[in-house]
Amino acid sequence: MRPGLRKGRRAKEAEVVTLVGNQSGKQMSKDICIHTWPCSYYLELEKRWVPGRLSLTSLSLKFMANKTEEILVSFPLSSIIEIKKEASHFFFSSITILEKNHIKHWFSSLQPNRNVVFNIIEHFWRELLLSQPETTVPALTSPMTKGKELTGLMASSQRRLEDTAKVLHHQGEQFDNIMKGLDKIESDLDVADRLLTELESPSWWPFSSKLWKTPSEIKPRDGTSISSSEAFGKEGVVIKIPAVISQRTESHAKPGKLTIFVSGLEIHDSNSLLMHRFEREDVDDIKVHTPYEISIRQRFIGKPDIVFRLISAKMPEVIPILEMQFSKKIELLEDALMLKRTRTSSSAEKGCSPWHAASGLMDRVLHQESSSGSEEGRQAQVQMNAQLISEEDTQELRQILRTLKSLALDTETELERQDEALDGITSSVDRAALTVDKHNRRIKKLT
Repeated sequence: MRPGLRKGRRAKEAEVVTLVGNQSGKQMSKDICIHTWPCSYYLELEKRWVPGRLSLTSLSLKFMANKTEEILVSFPLSSIIEIKKEASHFFFSSITILEKNHIKHWFSSLQPNRNVVFNIIEHFWRELLLSQPETTVPALTSPMTKGKELTGLMASSQRRLEDTAKVLHHQGEQFDNIMKGLDKIESDLDVADRLLTELESPSWWPFSSKLWKTPSEIKPRDGTSISSSEAFGKEGVVIKIPAVISQRTESHAKPGKLTIFVSGLEIHDSNSLLMHRFEREDVDDIKVHTPYEISIRQRFIGKPDIVFRLISAKMPEVIPILEMQFSKKIELLEDALMLKRTRTSSSAEKGCSPWHAASGLMDRVLHQESSSGSEEGRQAQVQMNAQLISEEDTQELRQILRTLKSLALDTETELERQDEALDGITSSVDRAALTVDKHNRRIKKLT
């Protein structure tokens, strides 16, 4: 190829890259970087490999060269037709990505390995394809009105409150189990009291043999504990999401599933086989690296800790639930913390609280319906009402508000019941502590 023609093609390629960067700059700036891998990209025009970094965001892929720090290629995940594992020159393992315009991209020398990068990219690509029918079809059929936006906000608030009610209900079950355990402790202390009384009584005392418990009295207690544990194991699923799971090292990342119960977490592989179950009390810490990546740790003494690292496109839906269940054990790292601050600040500036939006919008609609005026004014009000919120949206909002009200009342009742249970637990613990101290003093006298 002649030097002049090669320079012309390089200039044209640079113009195309600049144009793509300018067109997608606004969208990419709002995108979140999920992961970055060192690799090499094959330039078709120059017939050579360029070392750099491949970055995956929630909506796009881009490659940046190491020397020039120039973005050589950038495209949205929605434009991908096919992702395959191939070999370049029949030797080097590579990943090829085919776009809708039949442009094929080659990536090789992927670190830590090709399988890890392929699994993560394919996961986010598939999740994006599965979520497209829900988001794009309504937008094409009818424009999003304020009523529909408000209904979506209220529906998300309803789901969040329902999740909170599930967690609160499980907390109440835990309090009930604690009360049962304290009752068993008190009965065991009664047995200890009888044994100590027998040891303290003289040998000629005729009623000392009746102080022992018979085996028939102990069996029902064991049966009740087994039945309570079986009832405790029957629980509902809070949420289940697909994820890319790695343990200890990132070089063995594989697709799987994360299931959150009210009493713990379960991690399954792609064949739905259980890899590990974390009970709620077994989880020592949860670190949120990014809105799409978390790590769960269970510490041990004398043997290695159990650590799982999970990446998922559905992780933003899971993190708020984990914050409710493990509020004292979850830690937001720098990237996740900065994103949370920016989201809270932007939402505060916009004032997009669903409760304020609902009350303000409903007040405006009711005020417009009650106000009287001329026919022209009434027609204008009808037009404004049609633009703000429709009758169907109003009915749906009222139904959601009724559901939220009933959920809030049930939550308040459950909280009051748990406050009473906490008072009972506190008094039972105090009684048990006093009884243990008294028994210790009696044991010291015997010894």
